[in-house]
Amino acid sequence: MAGIAPHNAPRNFQEHLAALEKAGLLVRIDKPINKDTELQPLVRWQFVGGVPESERRAFLFTNVVDGKGKRYDMPVAIGVYASNPAIYARGMGQTVEDVGQVWVKAIQNPIPPVVVDKPAVQEVVIKGDDLKKPGGGLAALPVPVSTPGFDSAPYLTATLVTTRDPDNGIQNMGTYRAALKATDRLVVRMAARVGGAGGWLHWQKYRERKQLMPIAIVLGTAPVVFFTGPQKLPLDMDEMSVAGALAGAPIKMAKCVTNDLQVPADAELVIEGFIDPMTLEPEAPFGESNGYVALEAYNMPMQVTAITHRKNAVFSAIISQVTPSESSVVKKVAYEPLFLYHLRDTMGVRGVTRVVMHEPLSNLRPVVFVQFKRGTLRTEVWRALQGAATFRSDVGKIVIGVSEDVNPESTDAVFWSLAYRQSPHEDVQIINYRRGVQGAHYQADGGNRFESSMLIDATQKRPLPPLALPGKEYMERAKVLWEELNLPAVSAKGTWHGYTLGDWTDTWERFAQRAVAGDWEANGVETSKRRRDDLPPETPTAKHEKL
Repeated sequence: MAGIAPHNAPRNFQEHLAALEKAGLLVRIDKPINKDTELQPLVRWQFVGGVPESERRAFLFTNVVDGKGKRYDMPVAIGVYASNPAIYARGMGQTVEDVGQVWVKAIQNPIPPVVVDKPAVQEVVIKGDDLKKPGGGLAALPVPVSTPGFDSAPYLTATLVTTRDPDNGIQNMGTYRAALKATDRLVVRMAARVGGAGGWLHWQKYRERKQLMPIAIVLGTAPVVFFTGPQKLPLDMDEMSVAGALAGAPIKMAKCVTNDLQVPADAELVIEGFIDPMTLEPEAPFGESNGYVALEAYNMPMQVTAITHRKNAVFSAIISQVTPSESSVVKKVAYEPLFLYHLRDTMGVRGVTRVVMHEPLSNLRPVVFVQFKRGTLRTEVWRALQGAATFRSDVGKIVIGVSEDVNPESTDAVFWSLAYRQSPHEDVQIINYRRGVQGAHYQADGGNRFESSMLIDATQKRPLPPLALPGKEYMERAKVLWEELNLPAVSAKGTWHGYTLGDWTDTWERFAQRAVAGDWEANGVETSKRRRDDLPPETPTAKHEKL
């Protein structure tokens, strides 16, 4: 396999931080920063302020205070998993280009974890009355407010929430939010819907049994461990086996102090406890990645029975809410190549070259662009569009096919393709009775009905005239001249030069070359010999002449 070997992935969170700082990908902030009002807004500016994706950085805050002036001993790291694709790939020990292939190989070749004694994450153990002390327990942790002005509490965000299926004993780890309620109480939100979060399916089983559900919230793991949470692996697959394959070695696990769950031994911090499935407690408002603030709803209260952490632990959080964000990059870098692999290698679709999930505002899942080689059979285009809409139940509300000359990362280019390369009565299909994508409950009907998918074939279906911009060589020459004149700096975004799309003859190419050489009069001599008196204006010459 090309790229960096998997065993070069960082084995724990602080090793990852050190590698990022050495590579110039981490910004260390030593001045006092208020976790309740300043921390998340400060980091968010690199996502909403026009900072190029490649220049986004991870942040480490070493002097954290809160709205009451309290100072915390534990630093806060944010943006360290996926502020940009390069940071994500470094956490995998891979190149960005190899991430998708490595995920496929890891899922197919899991390495089971191993259990160890005396784990680093249990160097400090807080339980019993120490959890209830004023300012102790959860209140001693520097948990940021993610969406100041709207969130109802500090929230745990960079979580791996661990639960266990009471039937088969298989553990599941998912990335779910958890609101602080008291020094020893949280409320956890797990997606409660058909095909929803693994933790919610476990909760249903414990509710049927009227038994307490063990739970552990893990924070600050090696990236290959954390990335398994958002990846949405099969419910009967132990995520730590996949993480082991990503790392090239078994992940070390340890039994919790106050319940029987196993957690990554090298994590920074673990919050242990139990959920009473017979009761629910109001949770939220909280800003979600679908772009809306989740309003208050009943969710799962967790009684904390222990907090364990390293002696010099670093608290971890992620930037989520409106995309682009860290949470969307975590998904995008892995999801896009996995979808391409599914269409190209599993389904055997001929002609598909790329899958791009629209990130700004829409959070990847609803809108998907599939790129095809020019001339791909329409049957293959439709197979790929249908495959992209059905590969995952929560992805693909609108799936648009474009040709290879259209950059699927440019919505302007996609809209151009929609405007001129599709007719709704011929090139649009509706697939009914699918599950709603994330945020479906914000629709006009409240998400109570089944959703549908819209598939649009906006590919080039016949030869077309060239794109009406100067040719590449002329634009390149002009850029050199622009720079010589010390005009404002420019960068090529999207389509920046003309190119042919099939409907272009040797005659017209000859005319174009004469024009740039100043020989346009020769073209006039040639066309004067082709005059007609039997046709109306605007009649295409190609219909009556062989050019």
